[in-house]
Amino acid sequence: MFALTYDEYGDPSVLRVTTVPEPHAGPGEVRIAVRAAGVNPVDWKIRSGYLKDMMPVEFPAIPGSDAAGVVDEVGEGVEGVGVGDEVFGSGQGVSAEFAVLDHFTAKPAAMSWEEAAGLPVAAETAQRALDILKPSAGQTLLIEGAAGGVGSVAAQFAIADGVRVIGTASESNHDYLRSLGVIPTTYGPGLKERVAEPAPEGVDAALDTAGKGSLPDLVEITGSPGKVVTIADFEAAKYGVRVTAGMGGEPRAWHALPKAARLFEQGELRIAVDSVFPLAEAAKAHERSEGGHVSGKIILKVTQA
Repeated sequence: MFALTYDEYGDPSVLRVTTVPEPHAGPGEVRIAVRAAGVNPVDWKIRSGYLKDMMPVEFPAIPGSDAAGVVDEVGEGVEGVGVGDEVFGSGQGVSAEFAVLDHFTAKPAAMSWEEAAGLPVAAETAQRALDILKPSAGQTLLIEGAAGGVGSVAAQFAIADGVRVIGTASESNHDYLRSLGVIPTTYGPGLKERVAEPAPEGVDAALDTAGKGSLPDLVEITGSPGKVVTIADFEAAKYGVRVTAGMGGEPRAWHALPKAARLFEQGELRIAVDSVFPLAEAAKAHERSEGGHVSGKIILKVTQA
């Protein structure tokens, strides 16, 4: 099969489309003919070697964990999914003609391949953080980086549960946040005072998806490090804040996938797509991700729908 691969750690130029052996579905898994694959920041961090001590790879490596496509193999023990079904989910090395998914759910008919491929990691990460914070209906949640992939899904999940959400983003993304039902504000110095305007009664919990050094402010705003979770700031321990990275045996929140599909069908979830690149131009997609200031998900078009 054809696949996006790299034979060494390095910049995006190490990526190339080559031919590799096909994977096959094992117990509890499905194999899909991939239509689209998502590009997440962790993909280029692994490819560059930044995470080689924590997440080493075997070469040739195929990047990517988010994918959507048509089931063509069903592993032992899988129920409710058959060959020909359209699904989205998570696996390893999914930027390829075929990919094996170990967590997956049915793709809503109205959801595009690009939207579906951008959803799995963002949904699981968002739900994992919310499961820790447990904001309840009527409470207020502050999200740092609310316009990003994880932040926007977390906001919509929370709003669907009756939580009031204040989100930080650059001013160019404020209209987008308003369209999701989020109260927007800017990030940076003076955050406490800006948040106090829409939330004079205080904030019940805070989620940091940006990792830009705001944890002391978030602790002060919520009143306790136990009310703050970060997915991006690994200096969190010095502030008593929990980091959730989905590693080291930490429970994952894969129940987020069917939840996301249901909310999408109900019109309560939108997935913003920043840009779409053909697989042969994956280096440009990784450069786009590394550059930051992305509005939505970056997607690789793998095959024609």
